[in-house]
Amino acid sequence: MVVLSERAAIRRLHDRLAFGARPGELDRSVVRGFDSVAAALLTGPGGSPDAVSSPPPELPPVPAVEVDDPRRPAADRMKEDQQRLLRLWWLDRMTAAEDPCAEKLTWFWHGHFATSEAKVDYPDLVLAQNETLRAHVRGDFRAMTRAMVVDAALVYWLDGQANLVGAANENLGRELMELFTLGLGHYGETDVKEASRALTGWTIDPDLRVTEFDPGRWDPGAKTVLGRTGELDAVGLVDVLVARPESADFVIGRLWARLVSSTPPSAGTRDVLRRAYGPATDLRALLAAIVGAPEFRDGASVLVKQPVEWAIGLMRAVGVRAVALTDDEADHLVIALQSLGQLPFRPPSVGGWPDGIAWLTPSANLDRLTVARLVLSRADLRPPTSGRLDWARDVLGVETWSARTATALDRLDEPRELLAVAAISPEYVVSG
Repeated sequence: MVVLSERAAIRRLHDRLAFGARPGELDRSVVRGFDSVAAALLTGPGGSPDAVSSPPPELPPVPAVEVDDPRRPAADRMKEDQQRLLRLWWLDRMTAAEDPCAEKLTWFWHGHFATSEAKVDYPDLVLAQNETLRAHVRGDFRAMTRAMVVDAALVYWLDGQANLVGAANENLGRELMELFTLGLGHYGETDVKEASRALTGWTIDPDLRVTEFDPGRWDPGAKTVLGRTGELDAVGLVDVLVARPESADFVIGRLWARLVSSTPPSAGTRDVLRRAYGPATDLRALLAAIVGAPEFRDGASVLVKQPVEWAIGLMRAVGVRAVALTDDEADHLVIALQSLGQLPFRPPSVGGWPDGIAWLTPSANLDRLTVARLVLSRADLRPPTSGRLDWARDVLGVETWSARTATALDRLDEPRELLAVAAISPEYVVSG
């Protein structure tokens, strides 16, 4: 193992627990030290500064109308306008965040409990889910899962409102086990059927836009899930699943793959992580144990930045907010991110987005260059008269340029183009 220097390890903290260091932030963090910076990121600044500076948009309920209703075109336009507003709001909030760890973790859990506006017709439900996730990202996984299994957007997305006694719909029950709590191979088809019975009874109020429990639609009989028998409801089912040792390993594995490496932790490290997570399913303690693991400082552990994470990091590095873009620029940003394969609130499936080298394609580099040029056209840059490559490295928070990248960058005289090309380099796209 090649152990990172203190400065490089702190740089990695900012990359993995947030979206990269802002200008001058890395130098200040090095003075404070790794442990202090990790604790500050995982604790947050206190209060809700981002809710004040980037408050959630007001989203009047989109009318629920049938396809042949003459009001349908107006309702569709209203929905599309709200989806656009919501998307740009979250991009801006991530960019401006004073608690970037909370936003980074909300982004992670959005991909975990993947719910798409492509099917959920009501943007206010999508926003409510986003707020629910944010409230739990450094808390208790059990509490988060209890909230999510009756979340209106997720219930709508996975047809939970169609799940009733005598006619159980298995979508939510299956995904709850396979993608949210246990992972494939740790349950059987009987468990899916029984879990789906436990989740009956939940409907979505079309006016209030919240889930409601209707006892008349619930199956009160005894259910047996993974060997546990009882009159399980949604909360009881979550408790059964999350208490399984396979669930701890599943959650640890998901966070580890996103924050450290695609290579699983050593047996010794995994034991430390299990103890930190513990019966309390403590996400903050688990995250602290992850960044404290020896593998977190391994120089060979690299991760490819997802497109949204990469774009947010660039905007934070050069001080450009999404809210400052013109309508045309914002539309071009969204189009480019869509071409890259990732937009907030639009995961491609309930499985979320891919990881790793799936994001590294020749066409992706062209789309990244489009985003970088657009962002940098809005940046207030102060390039030096000499040392341009060191300046670009400092702005983007890159440890060092390879000889090949340095040669390519050295040919570029115009500062914005230099930074744009530097932003699509392997040294920036891949988090070392």
